[in-house]
Amino acid sequence: MNRRLALGILPLLLTLAGCTSGAADDDPAPRPAAAERPSPFRDCSTLSTAPTAASPGSGTTAPAAGGQALPELTLSCFTGGAPVALRDVAGPAVINVWASWCGPCRKELPAFQRLSERAAGQLQVVGVNTRDSRGGAQSIGEDFGVRFPILVDQGDALQRELKRSAFPLTLFVDAQGRIRHVDATGALDDAQLAKLVRQHLGLAVPA
Repeated sequence: MNRRLALGILPLLLTLAGCTSGAADDDPAPRPAAAERPSPFRDCSTLSTAPTAASPGSGTTAPAAGGQALPELTLSCFTGGAPVALRDVAGPAVINVWASWCGPCRKELPAFQRLSERAAGQLQVVGVNTRDSRGGAQSIGEDFGVRFPILVDQGDALQRELKRSAFPLTLFVDAQGRIRHVDATGALDDAQLAKLVRQHLGLAVPA
């Protein structure tokens, strides 16, 4: 009796085992490590080339003389290649210092991506990733659709030179490579960015 019962149960157990195995095969593959995935960010090879239409827009006022020069720093590019001297970044430019663990940074990064698209040819948008892991920064780029070039400053060199420790931090740099404004008021949105670009760089960018 026990033998017949066991023989009857055996096919059922094999069927269940086959279903379980098939379900496991349908599971999505684990996400590759950041080092194995292509970078979502653009390379930094064009940062020394001035925007093609880098002149004040219609109805705007060119910024007055003044401002301080960018610090003499050389930073690596997230995508690799030759390091970038910060003073070689051709303005006008908006430089955003951020980290993936910073809530306001994550909130405003999509607005900076939209600015880079709307202001293409007028100014450059550049990110400086600091106090962060490569995996964290890459995941933010992938998840939030951030594509502009990213420099890496894990030693906080830029913030130390500027004597600023706030996050996020945004620099508005004119065509002569001089810092016209440093913003540390918190997460910026599209309208605020357009206003600051107009006010400090003399460029009209749609909000």
